[in-house]
Amino acid sequence: MSKVIGQAISRKDGRAKVTGTATYAAEHQIPGLVHGYLVTASIASGRIQQIDTSAAKQAPGAIAVFTHQNVPQISKPQTGMLYEQRLPLADDRVYYGGQIIALVVAQTFEQARDAAHLIQVKYENTTALVDAQQAIFEDVKSFMGEALQLEQVAVGDFAAALASATTKIEATYTTPTELHAPMEPHAIIAHWQGSDSLTIYEPSQALALMQYTYAQLFGIPQEQVRVISPYIGGAFGSKAFPWPHAILCAVAARELQCPLKLVLSRRQMTANTGHRSETVQTISLGADAGGKLIAIDHVAKSCTSLVTAFPEPCVLITPAMYAAPNLRVKQQLATMNVGSPTFMRAPGENPGMWALESAMDELAWALNIDPVELRLKNETQQHQSKKLPFSAKSFADCLTVGSAQFGWQNRPQPRSLTRGGKLVGWGMAAATFPGYRGQASAQVRLLANGTAQVLTSGNDMGTGAYTIIAATAADMLGLPVEQVHVQLGDSLLPNGGMAGGSMMTASLAPSVMAACQEVLKIANVTTASEAFAALRQSGLPAFEATATTAPGAETKQWAFQSWGAHFCEVSVDEEIGRLQVTRWVSVMNIGQVMNAKTAASQVRGGVIMGIGQALMEECNYDPHIGYPVVYDLATYHFPVHADIPQIGVTFVGEPDFNFNPAGARGVGEIGITGVAAAIANATYHATGKRERTLPITPDKLIGS
Repeated sequence: MSKVIGQAISRKDGRAKVTGTATYAAEHQIPGLVHGYLVTASIASGRIQQIDTSAAKQAPGAIAVFTHQNVPQISKPQTGMLYEQRLPLADDRVYYGGQIIALVVAQTFEQARDAAHLIQVKYENTTALVDAQQAIFEDVKSFMGEALQLEQVAVGDFAAALASATTKIEATYTTPTELHAPMEPHAIIAHWQGSDSLTIYEPSQALALMQYTYAQLFGIPQEQVRVISPYIGGAFGSKAFPWPHAILCAVAARELQCPLKLVLSRRQMTANTGHRSETVQTISLGADAGGKLIAIDHVAKSCTSLVTAFPEPCVLITPAMYAAPNLRVKQQLATMNVGSPTFMRAPGENPGMWALESAMDELAWALNIDPVELRLKNETQQHQSKKLPFSAKSFADCLTVGSAQFGWQNRPQPRSLTRGGKLVGWGMAAATFPGYRGQASAQVRLLANGTAQVLTSGNDMGTGAYTIIAATAADMLGLPVEQVHVQLGDSLLPNGGMAGGSMMTASLAPSVMAACQEVLKIANVTTASEAFAALRQSGLPAFEATATTAPGAETKQWAFQSWGAHFCEVSVDEEIGRLQVTRWVSVMNIGQVMNAKTAASQVRGGVIMGIGQALMEECNYDPHIGYPVVYDLATYHFPVHADIPQIGVTFVGEPDFNFNPAGARGVGEIGITGVAAAIANATYHATGKRERTLPITPDKLIGS
């Protein structure tokens, strides 16, 4: 791999997106399309005593109203994945504010919305639990069906080790509920051909898995379900499996035998399409006089809904970061009357690193050791729970290169640096994310017109998959990237795996490589140019080959992890409590960089999202009705251009060929990990005040 991979290649899908020719789920035009609108609960706990739909049914353009009293039968999947285990409209119970209680179908969107507002509901209201401080937490034993096996992490005599430590710190770090807010709202068009063949237009991070799940829900063969999702306008973990609104849309479309579109409003999304749970994490660190860690204890609490058990697995990252002979972690979970939490960019790793990297900074100041030096002293060469050595680890390079680029060696004491009447602080934190890879398939076709096609159901949710797949094929075939055309996002194509867990490139690139090698073998040539000549002589329309690749024995030999370091500068105006991030340097080790342009953009996007987490993002629940107080993009605060400095991104390290033939690990999620901690650490350096609760809002900074 040489000429194309690693270069800064402009997006293959860029023109379609900026000119509006890229078609998203809600934009597909189907004859006879009708529209749906959801009715949601105005209480957080109780049951529906009465639901009067008579006026809605008589409204102009109204076609049907579905409630728990008349919802068609849906089969709960024995396997497959759902975001909520309770099926929509399964009973008269209300488990959280904003829960779906009815679907109105009409000829137009406006008619459906107007009819929905005519529905009258009487509730039997019971006391709702929406305050985590009143919740009961229990130890978590599993995550997404897999045993956490946290007991395997516990090593040594932690209590004795901490008692003997020369220096120790114990602190609690909290994060609020954070909302998913992708640019493309959740939407679906369900189109049945008869009662046993279904086409779904829906943003999907995992087409084959979603196809299989819909087949299970409706009791039809998997090949009778087609999922189409060529473009996704942001997902971050919230568009991998069916949500209740999508299941309800599909069952209503089958009942009515007409294509049905359902688009959620921003307010509906706050309750019905996932969020990152609030977390409370307590970390204890003990070190000897030289700064070597002798004890780490990490206890994390998060909250879930009454209809899905989803922990935010903050402690899973701790055994991968720093070596300690005495290590103990615990994950706990409480159920509340809130919507279901779900995956959100670096689930677990992001809040986990906020707490761990904040604690490491506190320990560095207590020891009077430079925070970079403390991390270098304590990095671990093996994953302490998997008991496996890390493959291609360049964490130390991330720290040293970032330190040099930022000028870290010139850092003064806390609260001693000012500029323009404002306090200035420098902070840093580590970044990390596991290297995941799944099974994936791709087909490569060489055409007589001198172009190549790559076809796979794998998709691009904005991360650059169209471009990376084209570049991989171009390198393997010896073609200009412009002569490679990529088709994604259709379940009729070979199963491209999941765009989640930063694994799409790591999974698909080896499949594309193998398919390219196979198609040249079929043509009995070594380059695509030779294949085109042979194709023209043969009279065949194309040479084509399909290849499937998957993880193998390497997972029992190595632990795979990507690494990074963030360095930042902040300014703080204490008179008005204004904090600005003014300078940023990130250095990443992700194995082979497949596209320098999109990889750097992914890191920058993660940093920007992390700045929002650190300074702005927060969702609270109304204590009376349990509904999120923030309900749109005006009331949920996130960064804009004026909040973001220039973000320098550098990549270090070598390709990780132990991981896959491309040597590439993921880059989509690592960029956000450690960002909030770096900002909080810089805030301490500027003000001398330690912030342990996110977001760091002006009220916390005034008169620091």
